Amino acid sequence: MTIDNPVLSTDHSQASADEAHSHGGPAAAGASYADRFASTDPAAFEAPTGREEEWRFTPLRRLRGLQEDAAIDGSGIQVEISAPEGVVVEQRPVEASDRGISGYVPIDRVSARVWASTAEVTVVDVPAEAEIAEPVFLTVTGQGEDTATAGHTLIRVGAHARATVVTFFEGSATFAENVEIVVGDGAALTVVSYQDWARDAVHHSNAHAVIGRDAELKHVSISFGGDLVRHDTTAVYQGPGGGVELLGLYFADAGQHIEHRLFVDHNEPKTRSNVLYKGALQGQDAHAVWIGNVLIRPEAEGIDTYELNRNLVLTDGARADSVPNLEIETGEIEGAGHASATGRFDDEQLFYLRSRGVPEEAARRLVLRGFFAEMINKIGVPAVGERMLAAIEAELEVAMSGELGVEA
Repeated sequence: MTIDNPVLSTDHSQASADEAHSHGGPAAAGASYADRFASTDPAAFEAPTGREEEWRFTPLRRLRGLQEDAAIDGSGIQVEISAPEGVVVEQRPVEASDRGISGYVPIDRVSARVWASTAEVTVVDVPAEAEIAEPVFLTVTGQGEDTATAGHTLIRVGAHARATVVTFFEGSATFAENVEIVVGDGAALTVVSYQDWARDAVHHSNAHAVIGRDAELKHVSISFGGDLVRHDTTAVYQGPGGGVELLGLYFADAGQHIEHRLFVDHNEPKTRSNVLYKGALQGQDAHAVWIGNVLIRPEAEGIDTYELNRNLVLTDGARADSVPNLEIETGEIEGAGHASATGRFDDEQLFYLRSRGVPEEAARRLVLRGFFAEMINKIGVPAVGERMLAAIEAELEVAMSGELGVEA
């Protein structure tokens, strides 16, 4: 069965272009970010050329044909599962009922091809009222870049449950996935996606989360490895009172392309969202892209939202593109704002430390650690924090080695 949907989220009225307010990025006349065409049929999408707004930052030639007609199967990855008692985690042949339960319909050709090609689904089920103290760990290991693989993950948390799900991505792969997240009423869920791929990996991901009444979702994306990583994350609400925190940390080295695209759809009143992404870049042609979109619909009165992206450029030749967008269709809100900043080391911080006897290399390390410390504390998963610290230290060794020509 093929599903076509002219908008990402259905059953919600749209204000006209004249009524809507948008700033922070380019907007087509009469269009909203929520108006993206969606379909489960890959043939409904034209292969992107790079001239489209949603693809203009992505080096399409490095997607290895995922956006066109390259073969996709399920043989290129292995999944290891570690789950505490009280959580059901299984891999099984995909069925029609396993997909679309969050309301998601693919919004680009790659996602639609994944929908059509996925052979197995990984399902994480947390029953209602369950209090799961230890995280669920999924380790996805690539078996080589030659075979493109499609994956589908479904995370369901019942009403008033508490859980954490962490996925580590390792090895070499060409991997495209769809992820659906359903958070029941009054539940609280933390989802961590940790990209620690080998240097040649390609990872394209579309994640869609629906948050129930008075529920809380913390979604974390961490990207260190890979040749090209492109993640599109969407959050919508299924009742008032829900809250979403979208956190991201990335470190792009020479030649790496790391792209995060976010959309928070405030379609219910009294909802909240907070977006914070931080990244560092070093080396020739290191490229980071962050696109943050927030829509406040007419019915979403009393909401509060803020999004922030910060990039620290460590060397010449690196580039960060950061585009926050905010569409406001009602004035009855608690607060709405966004900010974006890209820069080099703070000379005042370095001067302060060096004036107190701290050597320059040590001062730079302290500044970099301080830049990321907030993110590590916010994530709040010890096993993830320890791994992040080790990865950041490894990146600092590269940054301070002199091979990249770090300048003050």
